[in-house]
Amino acid sequence: MSGKIRQYFSDRKDDLRDFSGGGGVVGKLILAVLVVYFLVALVLGMIWSSEPDVFSVREHTRAVATEMQREPVTGFATTVTMIRVAETLLEKPGGYVSNDMFPPGLWLDNMPNWEFGVLVQLRDFSRAMRRDISRSQSQSAEDRDLVIAEPQLHFDSGSWALPSTETEYRRGIKALHSYLDRLSRPDQPDAQFFARADNLANWLGDLETRLGSLSRTLGESVGKASVSDAVSNINPDDPLSEDTMGEEVKTSWTKIDDVFYEARGSAWALLHIFRAIEVDFRKVLNDKNALASAKQIIIELEGTQGEMWSPVILNGSGFGVLANHSLTMAAYLSRASAAISDMRDLLTRG
Repeated sequence: MSGKIRQYFSDRKDDLRDFSGGGGVVGKLILAVLVVYFLVALVLGMIWSSEPDVFSVREHTRAVATEMQREPVTGFATTVTMIRVAETLLEKPGGYVSNDMFPPGLWLDNMPNWEFGVLVQLRDFSRAMRRDISRSQSQSAEDRDLVIAEPQLHFDSGSWALPSTETEYRRGIKALHSYLDRLSRPDQPDAQFFARADNLANWLGDLETRLGSLSRTLGESVGKASVSDAVSNINPDDPLSEDTMGEEVKTSWTKIDDVFYEARGSAWALLHIFRAIEVDFRKVLNDKNALASAKQIIIELEGTQGEMWSPVILNGSGFGVLANHSLTMAAYLSRASAAISDMRDLLTRG
């Protein structure tokens, strides 16, 4: 047996020597370059997988206003925050990696899902700005810069070239810069930002469905009975009959980390957007007694950005020995979603 083992490793050594050019200088150089390349890619992959830090919306708004020598008018904080969040996608360590074709970006799994979560929130809020917030009524013309920004942020997130995703997103960011300049122009503002309750409530309604879907998928990491199957199996003519539950619905273990980081990216973007909303919609929130709900949402979203001490996303059972990171994230998002529902209810009241 030991002879067979020695022969096996001897054969593998010969194969490696053949691959490297029979032990020649050129072959060894190629092998050394490949080894160094993969080691560097491994280290860069670890660095590029680090999530961006949370930034202060108020401090960033003041800094941009000072740099532009403008007054932070209503809508300034929200627009500046949208720009900063979008730029973070492109300028964080490693840049935008979802469309990378070569290592280490090609190997990364968690960061592309985090980017997609951020992108979904950028797309939804840019649509709300174009459709509602920048218009006084349904018959008003759309803002010319937001007409560019919103579809640019909806460009294919995985396009590598001709055109690249980064190029199209930068066009959208440029349009947001133009909108910000026109909005804050001191002599004659050429853009509008209507911080009204109905505009905010419309976006919150869309957001509820987003968070509800994420919470549901995260919660299914431990498996649960299908509600639709359970309802379909009920006998309406015999209410005392035994309930027949449907098949178990469970998020695949290969998708658990994908959903987790998508939710974490969404929460990161929403945390900054709600902090900006707290500034620009402060009067409306006070008038509708909805400021406490906004604070509650921010607190729950802050909880989703806690430090990750585990190198992998654990998926312990509901009351098992190991932690279940998906259920923890689902709990934060569910409480945020409940506060969003309360906030929307207050905003829609007369």
